[in-house]
Amino acid sequence: MVVFLIGFATLTSTLLGGLFALRHSDKLHLILGFSAGAVIGVAFFDLLPEALALATSSAKTQTISVLTGLGFIIYLILDRAVVLLSHGDEAHSVLQHRGTLGAASLSMHSFLDGTVIGFAFQVSASVGAVVTAAVLTHDFSDGINTVSLILKDNGNRRKASWWLAVDALAPLVGILITRLIILPSFDLGYVLAVFCGFFLYIGASELLPESYHAHPRILTTIMTLLGIGILYTVIQIAK
Repeated sequence: MVVFLIGFATLTSTLLGGLFALRHSDKLHLILGFSAGAVIGVAFFDLLPEALALATSSAKTQTISVLTGLGFIIYLILDRAVVLLSHGDEAHSVLQHRGTLGAASLSMHSFLDGTVIGFAFQVSASVGAVVTAAVLTHDFSDGINTVSLILKDNGNRRKASWWLAVDALAPLVGILITRLIILPSFDLGYVLAVFCGFFLYIGASELLPESYHAHPRILTTIMTLLGIGILYTVIQIAK
């Protein structure tokens, strides 16, 4: 029951992010900076330690390291594929397709966020709570980015609202699927390692560069450090 409530919380967070983007575009860099810190913090201070704790031998510990790197690489390839396809659309002057492709990619990100939450709660309630805190901030920025991508590439507010709804529902779908799949702790460690790689890429390669683009860097850096610090504190309290 708690997991389903969290699913609706992620939905709400995404919707609020989208509404924020429609009204306060001049403050987006601060939200993205904080979100980057939160996502990076949960990767280093929660997902990776928990994955290593579930590894019961040195061989498995090495596998955790490899899977973390693999998760980063997988997300890198998917992200670059979206960019290349988008550039092809732009060459044909079909900017709306690029916005749609970007929004669809973000919706898939949100779906993965939901699966992260579901599997994290299979590890423990504390791990689930920490991951949820990070995902909520990430989903807020996802809502912002979804609306921004559509509007930036000649989309209208109606289309932006439709994609925002898809993005908002995606984490809930991901959580529901994990309720049908119960993994043993052995496999959970591997899953968390891959998701750690995902989070590191999202934070370091997507959110951070976007937050620093053409904006004052000092305050943005402070927001990023604040995001890392808050998530570290939450993780220590949860333990």
